[in-house]
Amino acid sequence: MSKSMKRWQASAFGRQNLQFVETAVPTPGHGEVLVRVEAVALNYRELLVLRDGMGMNPPLPLVPGSDMRGTIAMVGAGVSSFKAGDAVVSTFFSRWQDGVQPADSIPHGAPGPGMLSEYVVLPVDSLVIAPRSLDAVKASTLTCSGLTAWFALNEAGRTRAGDVVVVIGTGGVALFATQIAEAQGARVVVVSGSDEKLERTKALGAAAGINRLRHPQWAGALRDLTDGQGADHVLELAGGENFGHSLAALTKGGRVSVIGNLAGDELRSSVYPLLHGAANVQGIGVGHRRALTDLVRAVDWLKIEPVVEKVYDFADLNAALDHLERGAFGKIVVRIP
Repeated sequence: MSKSMKRWQASAFGRQNLQFVETAVPTPGHGEVLVRVEAVALNYRELLVLRDGMGMNPPLPLVPGSDMRGTIAMVGAGVSSFKAGDAVVSTFFSRWQDGVQPADSIPHGAPGPGMLSEYVVLPVDSLVIAPRSLDAVKASTLTCSGLTAWFALNEAGRTRAGDVVVVIGTGGVALFATQIAEAQGARVVVVSGSDEKLERTKALGAAAGINRLRHPQWAGALRDLTDGQGADHVLELAGGENFGHSLAALTKGGRVSVIGNLAGDELRSSVYPLLHGAANVQGIGVGHRRALTDLVRAVDWLKIEPVVEKVYDFADLNAALDHLERGAFGKIVVRIP
């Protein structure tokens, strides 16, 4: 194994400070492993962290990226749960094994270690065995997008066969939610501003789609589709005024999982749909390690294939980030040779 490696890092905030550098390969300590990184799935969070740290004060230089699939190259002292050669996926948070998230848990890719590196050292509790049914590129997408959708549908709430599940948008979390909910027997309705993308979601299991540009008050269109029933669960990935439409779409006692804020940092709605509908509103912040293990098992059993729009070479990170900023149908992934 080489003593040096390539990685992306920023010495200060701002994408103009992002550099492709050569540095020494780290050595794992007690309870740690050295992972040879093979693929990193990007999230919009990477752009925000590089811009201003998202209000955090991560150590510099900053190595971005939280979602990784790789192979263990070396194990440190005291490690018995993994061995060299094991294919692994990173968790999104450190030290969150199950239950309520502990206060000292931090996300990878700032302020925790970033994955856009040929090698990374991680504690064993920040890894799970990768799915057997997916290659490295597709497996790398489970860490954040896949787990967020799984956590909303199976931890914060419980999806039942026959439920009406509404998914906002066609990004990574939305498409995972469509596939997972359909596999659980739910009737999935996708809300998007693109007829072409809505048509593509049907191949992933969506029962119907609503174009929000033609139906800005889309809750009414949803009730028409469901004979007045409404949604049992809405995965809210837009925020802003769309939150009010999500509440209005619910059946009595239904749930809104607040996941994204593409429309801004505020949720806007009249209080009446919340009160009259006895709505449950749950914030989703990815999930814990045990849920990621459950997701890997489900992916292997259900043969779920993550949607990857494009794969970029390691040296082409800036082009991948540009694509991420434009938006994608599914995930953008960087492959590391």
